[in-house]
Amino acid sequence: MAKKKKQAVKSDREVWCEILYRMSEPVLKNMSEGKLQQNMQLELSPTWDGRDKKVSYMEAFGRLMSGIAPWLSLPDDDTPEGKQRMQLREWALKSYVHAVDPESPDRLLWEENFQTLVDAAYVAESFLRGYDALWIPLDSITKQRYIEEFTSLRRINPLYTNWLLFTTTIEVFLRKADAKPDMYRINSTLRKIDEWYVGDGWYSDGPGFAFDYYNSFALHPMYFEALDELTESGRKRKEWAGCSYEKSVKRMQRFGCILERFISPEGAFPVLGRSITYRTGVFQPLALLAWKELLPKGLSNGQVRSALTCVFQRMYSDNRNFNEKGYLTLGFNGSQPQVSNVYTNNGSLYMATLAFLPLGLPADHPFWTDPAESWTSKKAFEGEEFPKDHTYYEEYHKWYN
Repeated sequence: MAKKKKQAVKSDREVWCEILYRMSEPVLKNMSEGKLQQNMQLELSPTWDGRDKKVSYMEAFGRLMSGIAPWLSLPDDDTPEGKQRMQLREWALKSYVHAVDPESPDRLLWEENFQTLVDAAYVAESFLRGYDALWIPLDSITKQRYIEEFTSLRRINPLYTNWLLFTTTIEVFLRKADAKPDMYRINSTLRKIDEWYVGDGWYSDGPGFAFDYYNSFALHPMYFEALDELTESGRKRKEWAGCSYEKSVKRMQRFGCILERFISPEGAFPVLGRSITYRTGVFQPLALLAWKELLPKGLSNGQVRSALTCVFQRMYSDNRNFNEKGYLTLGFNGSQPQVSNVYTNNGSLYMATLAFLPLGLPADHPFWTDPAESWTSKKAFEGEEFPKDHTYYEEYHKWYN
């Protein structure tokens, strides 16, 4: 009998690329052809609040593009991964056109819907994260259509929560595109988010604190990225509207340390708070720190990569998180529609891609080439030495160490 060939062990990067391509392909291939709204296998929460279900398509497209923008911004190459990226970028650029074309069956729901503000912000964030690769190549008519749609969203008064950052993300993008931003919206939001910082790496989501993952989904990333853009990563100026770029980094670093410690030796993490169906979107701040090369002391490339790979393999190595047509299915780890909120549809779930931001680092970057390392909880439960935890204070108090 002929011996079976041993299957080659995939690298961490290959694992990540395979999962992200699988998430992206059904959305972008269909939308590039103007067929997303025709073909997407849509799933709505059992407690759906009755809003126009067309919001689902903007959620799927905007959130997906925000997650994959760094990856699609890498230079072209002839590797299997490079060919996947080129295909996705080609589909994405066509999809961006359909999203604002009045004649396209895949024009997104820009009018008369409160939810539009949220997901338009993720579209704007995708342009911020992939400006040269995703915004610059668009034709002038499409660009003007986006500017008009983004500007028209000023008609929506955001909720007094993390929603303030959706307005700010759009305005920061308009500023980058030289399109007359509303600086009051930017400055007032940044000041308010800074006021909502409650300590040890956490912001409250509005006047009241909520123990959920909205620090991951919006608060840390969008606050940091606004300051990152406005201050040119702290090079041009240290503060904007009285808000410190450096503090935004240190706070997110502390929160990233907390997220890393949340990952169990088996790749599980605490299932808590609303919108838990966003799955791996929980790890966006940790992923953002890695992509921006801002991981704090005590979090190495090897341990963060290994921890996230373990999470991704646990959640996506089988078919339980994808429905019959290849779209993400409503649930946390499988089809679990009962855990969704009144506003959740399976387009919402593409927030999961926000944990894949480090794919924007080239394959020869230390994040990918450094040796694999055990992460904190794996070390702790396997009897290895591991670092003790420290509360982060904006003013250092040595007696707490």
